Amino acid sequence: MTMQAIWKGAISFGMVTIPIKVFSATEEKDISFRQVHVADGGRIRYKRICSIDGEEVPYSDIGKGYEMPDGRMIVLEPDDFADLPLTSKKVIDVLEFVPADQVDPLYLGKSYYLQADGGPGAKPYVLLRDALEGSELYALVKVALRSRESLGLLRTVDNILILQVMLWPDEIRDASFAAPPEDVEIRTQEKAMASSYIDTLRGEFDPEQYHDEYRHALEQVVEAKAAGVPLPESDEEETEGAEVVDLVAALRASVEAAKARRAGATEAPAKKAAAKSPAKKASPAKKTAAKKTAAKKSAAKTAAKKATKKSA
Repeated sequence: MTMQAIWKGAISFGMVTIPIKVFSATEEKDISFRQVHVADGGRIRYKRICSIDGEEVPYSDIGKGYEMPDGRMIVLEPDDFADLPLTSKKVIDVLEFVPADQVDPLYLGKSYYLQADGGPGAKPYVLLRDALEGSELYALVKVALRSRESLGLLRTVDNILILQVMLWPDEIRDASFAAPPEDVEIRTQEKAMASSYIDTLRGEFDPEQYHDEYRHALEQVVEAKAAGVPLPESDEEETEGAEVVDLVAALRASVEAAKARRAGATEAPAKKAAAKSPAKKASPAKKTAAKKTAAKKSAAKTAAKKATKKSA
Protein backbone atom coordinates (compact mmCIF):
# COMPACT_ATOMS: atom_id res chain seq x y z
CA MET A 1 0.00 0.00 0.00
CA THR A 2 1.39 3.39 -1.05
CA MET A 3 1.02 6.11 1.55
CA GLN A 4 1.02 9.82 0.77
CA ALA A 5 3.32 12.04 2.80
CA ILE A 6 1.40 14.92 4.37
CA TRP A 7 4.47 17.00 5.28
CA LYS A 8 8.15 17.25 4.43
CA GLY A 9 10.77 18.92 6.59
CA ALA A 10 13.55 18.07 8.98
CA ILE A 11 14.22 17.19 12.60
CA SER A 12 16.58 19.66 14.23
CA PHE A 13 18.60 17.56 16.68
CA GLY A 14 21.24 19.93 18.07
CA MET A 15 23.65 20.59 15.18
CA VAL A 16 22.28 17.54 13.33
CA THR A 17 19.54 17.89 10.71
CA ILE A 18 17.46 14.86 9.74
CA PRO A 19 15.39 15.30 6.55
CA ILE A 20 12.10 13.43 7.00
CA LYS A 21 8.68 12.76 5.52
CA VAL A 22 5.58 12.63 7.72
CA PHE A 23 2.77 10.10 7.23
CA SER A 24 -0.49 9.67 9.16
CA ALA A 25 -0.11 6.63 11.42
CA THR A 26 -3.79 6.06 12.12
CA GLU A 27 -7.15 6.03 10.36
CA GLU A 28 -10.63 5.90 11.84
CA LYS A 29 -12.84 3.16 10.44
CA ASP A 30 -16.53 3.82 10.69
CA ILE A 31 -19.69 3.47 8.64
CA SER A 32 -20.45 6.67 6.73
CA PHE A 33 -24.03 7.83 6.39
CA ARG A 34 -25.66 10.35 4.05
CA GLN A 35 -28.36 12.77 5.09
CA VAL A 36 -31.45 11.75 3.14
CA HIS A 37 -35.13 12.58 2.77
CA VAL A 38 -36.89 9.83 4.78
CA ALA A 39 -39.89 9.77 2.41
CA ASP A 40 -37.97 8.84 -0.75
CA GLY A 41 -34.29 8.39 0.19
CA GLY A 42 -33.18 11.42 -1.82
CA ARG A 43 -29.82 12.99 -0.88
CA ILE A 44 -29.92 16.24 1.08
CA ARG A 45 -27.57 18.79 -0.48
CA TYR A 46 -26.51 22.15 0.91
CA LYS A 47 -25.80 25.33 -0.99
CA ARG A 48 -23.08 27.80 0.04
CA ILE A 49 -24.91 31.12 0.18
CA CYS A 50 -23.25 34.49 0.84
CA SER A 51 -24.98 36.27 3.73
CA ILE A 52 -24.47 39.69 2.06
CA ASP A 53 -25.57 39.30 -1.57
CA GLY A 54 -27.57 36.07 -1.22
CA GLU A 55 -25.69 34.47 -4.12
CA GLU A 56 -24.46 30.86 -4.22
CA VAL A 57 -20.67 30.81 -3.93
CA PRO A 58 -18.49 28.20 -5.70
CA TYR A 59 -16.07 26.35 -3.46
CA SER A 60 -13.09 27.89 -5.30
CA ASP A 61 -14.17 31.38 -4.11
CA ILE A 62 -14.44 30.43 -0.44
CA GLY A 63 -11.62 31.54 1.85
CA LYS A 64 -10.90 31.82 5.56
CA GLY A 65 -12.01 34.76 7.64
CA TYR A 66 -11.44 35.80 11.25
CA GLU A 67 -14.22 37.77 12.92
CA MET A 68 -12.96 40.60 15.15
CA PRO A 69 -14.70 41.49 18.44
CA ASP A 70 -16.23 44.57 16.74
CA GLY A 71 -17.76 42.42 13.99
CA ARG A 72 -15.25 43.15 11.22
CA MET A 73 -14.25 40.15 9.14
CA ILE A 74 -10.55 39.83 8.33
CA VAL A 75 -10.04 37.71 5.21
CA LEU A 76 -6.80 35.69 5.13
CA GLU A 77 -5.19 34.58 1.87
CA PRO A 78 -3.13 31.39 1.38
CA ASP A 79 0.03 33.54 1.28
CA ASP A 80 -0.76 34.87 4.75
CA PHE A 81 -0.47 31.36 6.15
CA ALA A 82 2.60 30.53 4.08
CA ASP A 83 4.44 33.63 5.33
CA LEU A 84 3.87 33.04 9.05
CA PRO A 85 7.09 33.88 10.98
CA LEU A 86 7.51 30.38 12.47
CA THR A 87 10.73 28.41 12.64
CA SER A 88 8.62 25.26 13.11
CA LYS A 89 7.00 25.49 9.66
CA LYS A 90 9.43 23.04 8.10
CA VAL A 91 11.48 21.96 11.12
CA ILE A 92 10.59 19.63 13.99
CA ASP A 93 12.64 21.36 16.66
CA VAL A 94 13.80 19.18 19.57
CA LEU A 95 13.40 21.30 22.74
CA GLU A 96 14.43 18.81 25.43
CA PHE A 97 14.26 15.17 26.49
CA VAL A 98 11.71 14.30 29.17
CA PRO A 99 10.95 11.10 31.19
CA ALA A 100 8.26 9.06 29.46
CA ASP A 101 6.39 8.40 32.73
CA GLN A 102 5.89 12.14 33.31
CA VAL A 103 3.75 12.60 30.17
CA ASP A 104 0.03 12.36 30.96
CA PRO A 105 -1.82 10.59 28.08
CA LEU A 106 -4.42 13.38 28.32
CA TYR A 107 -2.02 15.57 26.34
CA LEU A 108 -1.54 13.12 23.47
CA GLY A 109 -3.19 13.57 20.09
CA LYS A 110 -2.74 12.14 16.59
CA SER A 111 0.26 9.98 15.70
CA TYR A 112 2.50 10.20 12.63
CA TYR A 113 5.18 7.94 11.15
CA LEU A 114 8.47 9.64 10.32
CA GLN A 115 10.54 8.36 7.41
CA ALA A 116 14.08 9.42 6.53
CA ASP A 117 13.87 11.49 3.33
CA GLY A 118 16.63 10.30 1.03
CA GLY A 119 19.88 8.41 1.60
CA PRO A 120 21.75 11.12 3.57
CA GLY A 121 18.98 11.24 6.17
CA ALA A 122 19.15 7.55 7.06
CA LYS A 123 22.23 7.66 9.32
CA PRO A 124 21.20 10.59 11.57
CA TYR A 125 17.66 9.10 11.66
CA VAL A 126 19.02 5.79 12.97
CA LEU A 127 21.29 7.66 15.38
CA LEU A 128 18.36 9.48 17.03
CA ARG A 129 16.21 6.36 16.98
CA ASP A 130 18.85 4.24 18.69
CA ALA A 131 19.62 6.97 21.23
CA LEU A 132 15.93 7.11 22.24
CA GLU A 133 15.42 3.33 22.22
CA GLY A 134 15.54 2.01 25.77
CA SER A 135 16.31 5.43 27.27
CA GLU A 136 12.80 5.79 28.80
CA LEU A 137 12.89 9.34 27.44
CA TYR A 138 10.77 11.17 24.88
CA ALA A 139 12.05 14.02 22.75
CA LEU A 140 9.81 17.03 23.36
CA VAL A 141 9.46 18.96 20.09
CA LYS A 142 7.62 21.85 18.52
CA VAL A 143 6.15 21.49 15.03
CA ALA A 144 3.65 23.24 12.74
CA LEU A 145 1.27 20.79 11.05
CA ARG A 146 -2.06 21.40 9.32
CA SER A 147 -2.12 25.17 9.87
CA ARG A 148 -1.30 25.08 13.57
CA GLU A 149 1.77 24.84 15.78
CA SER A 150 1.85 22.13 18.42
CA LEU A 151 4.05 20.53 20.98
CA GLY A 152 4.87 16.92 20.23
CA LEU A 153 6.82 13.88 21.31
CA LEU A 154 9.30 11.80 19.37
CA ARG A 155 9.41 8.16 20.43
CA THR A 156 10.32 4.83 18.87
CA VAL A 157 7.94 2.05 17.81
CA ASP A 158 9.04 -1.01 15.79
CA ASN A 159 12.37 0.55 14.76
CA ILE A 160 10.88 3.78 13.44
CA LEU A 161 10.39 7.24 14.87
CA ILE A 162 6.86 8.30 15.79
CA LEU A 163 5.69 11.90 16.15
CA GLN A 164 2.89 12.20 18.70
CA VAL A 165 1.23 15.62 18.49
CA MET A 166 0.20 17.11 21.85
CA LEU A 167 -2.37 19.55 23.14
CA TRP A 168 -1.27 22.82 24.71
CA PRO A 169 -1.82 23.12 28.49
CA ASP A 170 -4.59 25.71 28.00
CA GLU A 171 -6.46 23.21 25.82
CA ILE A 172 -6.89 20.80 28.74
CA ARG A 173 -10.11 21.56 30.60
CA ASP A 174 -10.24 21.83 34.37
CA ALA A 175 -11.32 18.47 35.82
CA SER A 176 -12.09 19.52 39.40
CA PHE A 177 -15.86 19.49 38.75
CA ALA A 178 -15.76 15.72 38.19
CA ALA A 179 -14.15 14.85 41.54
CA PRO A 180 -16.43 12.91 43.95
CA PRO A 181 -17.19 14.31 47.44
CA GLU A 182 -14.24 14.17 49.84
CA ASP A 183 -16.30 12.58 52.61
CA VAL A 184 -16.86 9.29 50.73
CA GLU A 185 -15.36 6.47 52.80
CA ILE A 186 -14.17 3.14 51.42
CA ARG A 187 -13.84 0.16 53.77
CA THR A 188 -10.66 -1.92 53.76
CA GLN A 189 -12.61 -5.01 52.70
CA GLU A 190 -14.19 -3.16 49.78
CA LYS A 191 -10.79 -1.96 48.53
CA ALA A 192 -9.36 -5.47 48.93
CA MET A 193 -12.17 -6.97 46.82
CA ALA A 194 -11.71 -4.26 44.16
CA SER A 195 -7.98 -5.09 44.04
CA SER A 196 -8.84 -8.77 43.75
CA TYR A 197 -11.09 -8.03 40.78
CA ILE A 198 -8.32 -6.03 39.11
CA ASP A 199 -5.85 -8.87 39.67
CA THR A 200 -8.31 -11.34 38.15
CA LEU A 201 -8.51 -9.30 34.92
CA ARG A 202 -4.79 -8.47 34.81
CA GLY A 203 -3.22 -9.36 31.46
CA GLU A 204 -0.77 -8.36 28.75
CA PHE A 205 -1.84 -5.55 26.41
CA ASP A 206 -3.02 -7.21 23.21
CA PRO A 207 -5.47 -4.99 21.30
CA GLU A 208 -5.75 -7.56 18.49
CA GLN A 209 -8.10 -9.65 20.64
CA TYR A 210 -10.72 -6.88 20.71
CA HIS A 211 -12.98 -5.81 17.86
CA ASP A 212 -15.48 -3.07 17.05
CA GLU A 213 -18.68 -4.96 17.81
CA TYR A 214 -20.85 -1.87 17.25
CA ARG A 215 -19.59 -1.39 13.69
CA HIS A 216 -20.03 -5.11 12.97
CA ALA A 217 -23.61 -5.07 14.28
CA LEU A 218 -24.41 -1.94 12.26
CA GLU A 219 -23.03 -3.56 9.09
CA GLN A 220 -25.31 -6.56 9.73
CA VAL A 221 -28.33 -4.24 10.04
CA VAL A 222 -27.44 -2.43 6.78
CA GLU A 223 -26.92 -5.73 4.93
CA ALA A 224 -30.21 -7.12 6.25
CA LYS A 225 -32.16 -4.05 5.16
CA ALA A 226 -30.47 -4.07 1.75
CA ALA A 227 -31.42 -7.74 1.27
CA GLY A 228 -34.94 -7.24 2.62
CA VAL A 229 -34.55 -9.90 5.29
CA PRO A 230 -35.43 -9.70 9.02
CA LEU A 231 -33.01 -7.73 11.15
CA PRO A 232 -30.55 -9.78 13.25
CA GLU A 233 -31.61 -10.32 16.85
CA SER A 234 -29.45 -9.04 19.67
CA ASP A 235 -27.91 -11.68 21.93
CA GLU A 236 -26.84 -9.13 24.53
CA GLU A 237 -28.11 -9.76 28.04
CA GLU A 238 -30.29 -7.05 29.54
CA THR A 239 -28.83 -5.27 32.54
CA GLU A 240 -30.84 -3.62 35.26
CA GLY A 241 -29.77 -0.28 36.68
CA ALA A 242 -30.46 -1.19 40.31
CA GLU A 243 -28.45 0.60 42.98
CA VAL A 244 -25.56 -1.45 44.34
CA VAL A 245 -25.69 -1.42 48.14
CA ASP A 246 -23.36 -4.25 49.16
CA LEU A 247 -20.14 -3.45 47.27
CA VAL A 248 -18.25 -6.41 48.74
CA ALA A 249 -20.90 -8.90 47.61
CA ALA A 250 -21.12 -7.33 44.17
CA LEU A 251 -17.34 -7.33 43.74
CA ARG A 252 -17.07 -10.92 44.99
CA ALA A 253 -19.65 -11.96 42.40
CA SER A 254 -17.76 -9.95 39.77
CA VAL A 255 -14.54 -11.79 40.60
CA GLU A 256 -16.24 -15.16 40.25
CA ALA A 257 -17.87 -14.12 36.96
CA ALA A 258 -14.53 -12.84 35.63
CA LYS A 259 -12.82 -16.11 36.55
CA ALA A 260 -15.57 -18.05 34.79
CA ARG A 261 -15.24 -15.88 31.64
CA ARG A 262 -11.47 -16.36 31.58
CA ALA A 263 -11.87 -20.09 32.07
CA GLY A 264 -14.29 -20.16 29.14
CA ALA A 265 -11.92 -18.12 26.96
CA THR A 266 -9.12 -20.57 27.74
CA GLU A 267 -11.31 -23.57 26.95
CA ALA A 268 -12.47 -22.19 23.57
CA PRO A 269 -9.17 -22.69 21.67
CA ALA A 270 -8.87 -26.17 23.18
CA LYS A 271 -12.37 -27.07 21.95
CA LYS A 272 -11.50 -25.92 18.41
CA ALA A 273 -8.38 -28.05 18.42
CA ALA A 274 -10.32 -31.03 19.73
CA ALA A 275 -12.94 -30.63 16.99
CA LYS A 276 -10.24 -31.11 14.32
CA SER A 277 -9.06 -34.39 15.88
CA PRO A 278 -11.04 -37.70 15.88
CA ALA A 279 -13.88 -37.59 18.37
CA LYS A 280 -13.30 -39.39 21.63
CA LYS A 281 -15.83 -40.40 24.23
CA ALA A 282 -15.65 -38.13 27.25
CA SER A 283 -14.59 -39.81 30.46
CA PRO A 284 -16.76 -39.59 33.62
CA ALA A 285 -14.08 -37.38 35.24
CA LYS A 286 -14.21 -34.85 32.37
CA LYS A 287 -18.01 -34.82 32.47
CA THR A 288 -17.90 -34.06 36.19
CA ALA A 289 -15.38 -31.21 35.67
CA ALA A 290 -17.57 -29.70 32.94
CA LYS A 291 -20.62 -29.81 35.21
CA LYS A 292 -18.66 -28.09 37.99
CA THR A 293 -17.53 -25.29 35.63
CA ALA A 294 -21.10 -24.74 34.43
CA ALA A 295 -22.34 -24.69 38.02
CA LYS A 296 -19.70 -22.06 38.97
CA LYS A 297 -20.73 -19.82 36.05
CA SER A 298 -24.40 -20.09 36.99
CA ALA A 299 -23.67 -19.34 40.65
CA ALA A 300 -21.55 -16.32 39.75
CA LYS A 301 -24.29 -14.85 37.53
CA THR A 302 -26.93 -15.43 40.22
CA ALA A 303 -24.78 -13.76 42.91
CA ALA A 304 -24.11 -10.76 40.67
CA LYS A 305 -27.82 -10.26 39.98
CA LYS A 306 -28.71 -10.54 43.67
CA ALA A 307 -26.05 -8.02 44.67
CA THR A 308 -27.24 -5.43 42.16
CA LYS A 309 -30.96 -5.84 42.96
CA LYS A 310 -30.66 -4.94 46.66
CA SER A 311 -32.21 -1.62 47.56
CA ALA A 312 -31.22 0.82 50.26
